[in-house]
Amino acid sequence: MPVAISEIFIMFLNQINCPRIDGNLLIPKIMKNLLITLVVSTLFLLPDPALAQKTYVHAGTLIDGISDEPHDRVTIVIEDGVIQSVESGFVEAAPGNEVIDLRNSTVMPGWIDLHVHLEGETNPNRYIEAFTLNPEDRAFRSVLYARRTLEAGFTTVRDLGGSGVNTALRNAIRAGFVDGPRVVSVGKSLATTGGHADPTNNFRRDLMGSPGPEDGVINGVAEARQAVRQAYKNGSDHIKITATGGVLSVAASGQNPQFMDDELEAIVQTARDYGMHVAAHAHGTEGMLRAVLAGVHTIDHGTYMDEEVMAAMVDRGTWYIPTISAGKFVAEMAEEEGYYPPMVAEKAQEIGPQIQETFRKAYEYGVKIAFGTDAGVFYHGDNAREFIYMTEVGMPVMEAIQSATMSAATVLGMEDSIGSVEAGKLADLVAVDGNPLDDVESLTDVTFVMKDGLVYKKH
Repeated sequence: MPVAISEIFIMFLNQINCPRIDGNLLIPKIMKNLLITLVVSTLFLLPDPALAQKTYVHAGTLIDGISDEPHDRVTIVIEDGVIQSVESGFVEAAPGNEVIDLRNSTVMPGWIDLHVHLEGETNPNRYIEAFTLNPEDRAFRSVLYARRTLEAGFTTVRDLGGSGVNTALRNAIRAGFVDGPRVVSVGKSLATTGGHADPTNNFRRDLMGSPGPEDGVINGVAEARQAVRQAYKNGSDHIKITATGGVLSVAASGQNPQFMDDELEAIVQTARDYGMHVAAHAHGTEGMLRAVLAGVHTIDHGTYMDEEVMAAMVDRGTWYIPTISAGKFVAEMAEEEGYYPPMVAEKAQEIGPQIQETFRKAYEYGVKIAFGTDAGVFYHGDNAREFIYMTEVGMPVMEAIQSATMSAATVLGMEDSIGSVEAGKLADLVAVDGNPLDDVESLTDVTFVMKDGLVYKKH
């Protein structure tokens, strides 16, 4: 455009018989300044195509995360990573804008998994890796696991426990250095001495040491508060506690209560002061009830949840994050000799098979449920199988999808920015072929992923 303007200007000078020297135009200084002003003004006034471009997603079917019925033939208009509008029919895009044709697909909000561990992944060498892997090794592996998770359709995750690499991964994804889901990190899980997240459980005595609040291990109210503050200082978004024993720790009990009431209350109160919620790993009934009464935000796993616990959760608005996938996987692998230490295999065989039935009871009772898998305990990228397990015992497919969209966004306090396909929300989209309401297994074969308006997968 500036070249065209200069050519027109020279034509004008020729028309007014501007003087020449040796055949070249002798342009008066005032006219030179006018020419420069015209050119520069034009450059500033022209819109930048990269900034002005809109993306029109033509969705054959839209499940928007909030409505109980799907919408057919919809256009989602996106600009600068944000949904500008959702319109009926296939709207024709103006020249220069991008059109993404998903007319034969079902489009949904990007899914949210509220329980993952991106630093590691199940394997028969998992326990020896505590002594052989450096943080740098875990960091490089986490990049692969994050990409797998994103390509499986999960655009946001809550990472519920690692070494701090999970928080660094969050920062790297946020800064655009690596591709992955939006990560909400708890950093290191909090435990009591000998508890499920005590990092030196079953070590040799000279290696065991005495981990303290800086290591995520507490005893008493003062250390409970110190550990929460340290987690905040380390950059954690929220707090996770291991309210009871667990399956994969090399410790005898998988369900005993591991915090006293005053410790739990100190953790929850301190976390609230810092704008953080508390997630509680819990299998056993007593430890679970203590955590609920102390005010934790989510109960994760919930294996031995009974009616008293369910009633308390309903009364206090506590969310349940089932992780059926992890239960099924550990129960299966416990049958493979040598995959887990004998102490772990025994717990896996006892606890793992029960979680799906607990989920059924909690759903029928009316406990609030949001989507979470415990990925890392099984293979990253297989997260969507949780939809199948949820629907096998009575949850409709639409509700299962909503548990991974608007419900999960609400748990995170991010319902104003993610969780549904609405104007003003971040442009996080996932698509599958066909209709998942008729075939829930189609959710395990994602063909399109967009996060923040950028396409990361398109088949």
